[in-house]
Amino acid sequence: MIRKLLLITAACSLLIAFRWQQGQNNQPQISGDLSNREELLLEVLLQSMRYNHYAPEAINDEFSEKVYTLYLKRMDLNKRFFLADDVKKFEDFKFKLDDAAQAGDFSFFNLVNNTFDQRIKQVEGYYEDILAKPFRFAQKGEFQMDGEKLEFLKDPEELKARWEDYLKLQVLGRVHDRLERQEKAQEKAQEVDKIKTFEEIEKEEREKLLKSYREWSENIKKDSRDDRIANYVNVFANAHEPHSGYFPPLEKENFNIRMSGKLEGIGAQLRQEDGYIKVVNIVPGSASWKQGELEVNDKIVKVAQGNEEAVNVVDMRIDDVLPMIRGKKGTEVRLTVKKTSGETKVIPIIRDVVVLEESYAKSAIVEHKKAGVKMGLIDLRSFYADFQDPKGRRCATDVELEVRKLLQENIDGIVIDLRFNGGGSLSDVVKMTGLFIDRGPVVQVKSRDNRPYVLEDKEAGALYKGPLIILVNAYSASASEIMAAALQDYGRAIIVGSSPSTFGKGTVQRFMDLDAVVPPRYKDLGALGSLKITIQKFYRINGGSTQLKGVEPDIVLPGSYSYLKVGEKDEDYPMAWSEIDPANYHKKKMKALPKLQSKSAKRQAKSKTFQLLEEHGKWLEKQQGETVYPLQLEDYEAHQAKTDKEAEQYKDMMPKIEDFSIYNLKADKEQIALDSVKAKSFEKWHAGLEKDAYLEEVAFILKDYMKLKK
Repeated sequence: MIRKLLLITAACSLLIAFRWQQGQNNQPQISGDLSNREELLLEVLLQSMRYNHYAPEAINDEFSEKVYTLYLKRMDLNKRFFLADDVKKFEDFKFKLDDAAQAGDFSFFNLVNNTFDQRIKQVEGYYEDILAKPFRFAQKGEFQMDGEKLEFLKDPEELKARWEDYLKLQVLGRVHDRLERQEKAQEKAQEVDKIKTFEEIEKEEREKLLKSYREWSENIKKDSRDDRIANYVNVFANAHEPHSGYFPPLEKENFNIRMSGKLEGIGAQLRQEDGYIKVVNIVPGSASWKQGELEVNDKIVKVAQGNEEAVNVVDMRIDDVLPMIRGKKGTEVRLTVKKTSGETKVIPIIRDVVVLEESYAKSAIVEHKKAGVKMGLIDLRSFYADFQDPKGRRCATDVELEVRKLLQENIDGIVIDLRFNGGGSLSDVVKMTGLFIDRGPVVQVKSRDNRPYVLEDKEAGALYKGPLIILVNAYSASASEIMAAALQDYGRAIIVGSSPSTFGKGTVQRFMDLDAVVPPRYKDLGALGSLKITIQKFYRINGGSTQLKGVEPDIVLPGSYSYLKVGEKDEDYPMAWSEIDPANYHKKKMKALPKLQSKSAKRQAKSKTFQLLEEHGKWLEKQQGETVYPLQLEDYEAHQAKTDKEAEQYKDMMPKIEDFSIYNLKADKEQIALDSVKAKSFEKWHAGLEKDAYLEEVAFILKDYMKLKK
C-alpha cells in the first residue's frame, strides 16, 4: 500500500511537470506568474485533478456553475446572510470561475467573503436587538427551516424579520423543553430548586441564546483568510464528485477522526457540511457505538461538558469543535444532535479508549426453534487490515478462522452481517470472497486511461460450500458492496437487505501530498496540504458498476431508513453509473430464489414488526419533508405533542424473540470466560441479536432454502 502511494505521488509529479518549462538552471518552472500561495494551491489542485482524477471535469462554464452553486450553498444555505442584490453581484461570476481559476484571480472569493463579513456585522446587530426583549408567543406565525425552499430577501428589514422568526423559534423550543422537564420533575415529586414562571424561563433562555450567538460571532471572526481559502479551494475538488477533497496542512486529522491504535474520545468520524458538524461514521467498539444513540448523518448543533451549559456549534469551525468533543477517558460530553427525521435529541456519551477488539470479526451460534435451524453468524463491521504491520490482523484471515470454527459446530448455514460496514481493504475482499467460491474473478478495477483488470481468487476449492446469506443495509458501502455483488453474481449467496439497495459507492480514493509535486522554487510560499482524489472505479464481474446503484438485495425487507436520502445518489455531483464488459466467470443460477422471495413476502405481510418498520420508514420520510414550524406557543406545543405521540408508537419496534437461542462457539467459550471485558461485549451483542427481526427472517429464509434444495 505504501509503495502504491509513492508510485501515485511520483506519477502525479511527472504529470504536473508536463506544464513546467525548463529554465536556464534546469529547475522546473510552472508556466505563468504564481506569486502567492493561493494561486499556487489552486493551480496545483486543478492540475492534480486534471491529470490524476478518474473522470476529471472539463474546466469550463458548466464546471464554473457547479463551483458557484456549491460555494454559495455552503456560504449561506439557509439564506440568512446574503441579500438578493448581493447574489445578483455574485452571479456576474457564475460562468467565469473557470477562467478566473486558471488566471489565479480570486475576485469572486474576495467579493463573497467581504460581503459576508459585512452581513455578519448586520446580523450581530439583529440578534443583539431581537434578543434584548421578550418574544410575543401569542402571535400566529410559522418558520421554514429548509433553506432550499427559501429565497434570498430584498432588503435588510426583511432579513431582520427572518432572523426574528428564526430566533423566536429557537427560544420557543428551549422554553418548551424547560417547561416540559419542570413539569415532569413535579409529577415525579422530584426536588426542584424553584418552580419558575414562563416569563422567567423565557428570559433565561433568551440570555443563553444571546451568549451562544456572541460566541458564534467570535468564532467566525477567528477564521483566517487561509481557513476560508481552504473551504473555497475544497469546492473545486467537490465539484468533480463528493469523495475528492482538499485538506489543509496539519488539519487532516481534524477533518477525519480516524481510529488508529488507541483514541480517547467518542469514536466518531465527523466532517463539516453546510454549517453543521455531521457524523459520517461511528467507529465500532467506541464510546459512541457502545452508547448506541449517535447515528450516521446526525448533525451536531450543541456540545456540553457534563452538566455545564451547552455551546452552540452551528457554523463554528470544525477544528474548534473537535477539542470540545474529544476528552479524557471517563469524562462526559453531551451532544445535542439533529436527526435525519428532524428530531432534536441530547445524547450523553462517556468518553473512552476505543477497544479495537470489538472492531474485529466475531461469531455466534444462532438457533431458532420454530424455524428449526442452527446458523453460524459472522459479524464484520469493516474490512480492516493493518498495513503498517505485516503480522498485524486482517479481516480475511480472521473471517477464515471464524468459518473454520463454525464448521466444527454442525451448522445449517452461515450468515455474514455486513450491515453498516463502510468498506476497507480491497485485497481482503478478494481473499474473503474466495473462501466461498472456487477460483475465479471477484471484482474488476479500472483506472481512467487503462483497460480494467480483474482481481481474482486463485486458490482452487472453497472452504465452505454450504448455504450462505449476506445481510446488508443502506449503509453497506464500497468493499461490502464488492463482496455482496460478487457472491450474488456467482449465485453463491442470498443477499438480504433492509433497503432497496446498498449505499452505492463504487470508487477508490488516495491521499496525495500536494507539497511533493511543487518545484523547490515555490517552497517559500508555504505548505499546501493534501488532496484526497478519486483514481479508480470498481465494477462487478457482471460488468455493472456499484456506483450510484449499489447492490440490490435478492430479498428486500422493510426498514426505518428505506425512504430517507442517505446514499451516494443523494450527494452533490456524484459520479455516474457505467458499465463495462463482464469478466469471464461461471454463474450458477439460484433456482430457488423466486420461491424464497414469495415465501418471505408472505411472512412480511403477516409480521407486525415488519409492518411497523415499514410505517416507521414512511413516517421518517414524512418528518424529513415537514420543515415548517409554528411560532405561536399553543400551536408549537400541539405540533410537538403530535410528533411525540406519533414517535411513541415506534418505540421498541423489535421486541425480544423468544424462539431465539444465541450462544458462543465452543472454541471461544474458554477465552471469553477468562476475559470479563470481552464477555460483557459479547453479552451486549447477543442481547441485541435477540431482538433482531431481520436475523429471524434470515432463519426462515434458510429453512425454506434447505427444504427447496432437498
